[in-house]
Amino acid sequence: MVFGVILAGGIGSRMGNVEKPKQYMNIADKPIIIHTLEKFFINDKLEKLYVLCPKQWIHHTKDLVRKYIGNTDRIEVIQGGETRNETIMNAVGRIEQEYEVDDETIMVTHDSVRPFVTHRIIEENILYAQKYGACDTAVPATDTIVQSDDNKIISSVPDRSKMYQGQTPQTFGLKKWKELYLSLSEEEKEILTDAAKIFVLKGEKVYLVEGEVSNIKITYPYDLRVAETLIRENAKE
Repeated sequence: MVFGVILAGGIGSRMGNVEKPKQYMNIADKPIIIHTLEKFFINDKLEKLYVLCPKQWIHHTKDLVRKYIGNTDRIEVIQGGETRNETIMNAVGRIEQEYEVDDETIMVTHDSVRPFVTHRIIEENILYAQKYGACDTAVPATDTIVQSDDNKIISSVPDRSKMYQGQTPQTFGLKKWKELYLSLSEEEKEILTDAAKIFVLKGEKVYLVEGEVSNIKITYPYDLRVAETLIRENAKE
């Protein structure tokens, strides 16, 4: 079985002084989170979608799902955790309550604020995770990457040809991800920035799925304007 895990726990602090988290802001007269959910909902390989959001936004999220997608048992809204990976663990726990999971069970984790994910990216994530056990969506870095150990002076300039910019989805075997997460020390948990890093820390291979430049994460006000433009352009095609 394959499950979608949509991460909607952000509060949008980098969006500026806004009244609601960025995933609930509108682009093209529809909340960003709904644009994202629709991309996964139409994929019949996904048994069920779990949307994880702050407790105070659960009721609102359920209302949005009913309004834009309809009454469906394939989408369930539950509470997220304090961190990204604790949120994923909440999804794992819920899946284990509702289904018999095995070594073939896959979870596709995705940012709720990446509404331009494509059908190909989702399909390849599922395929690669089934074949290899873990994969991450990424695009080659187009800008030179510089490293600064003290955040003041450049420490090194890595070879750009080997640098990638991570996106989502990130897709894994559910049981393996849980096993590795539970094996982490508290110190290791503190340095985690995403789910794939758990596999890297534990010496496991994570395969690359080719992303798309258009698979943007809506973070800043500028991104909202870009998103509106992308939707208008897609509507013309």
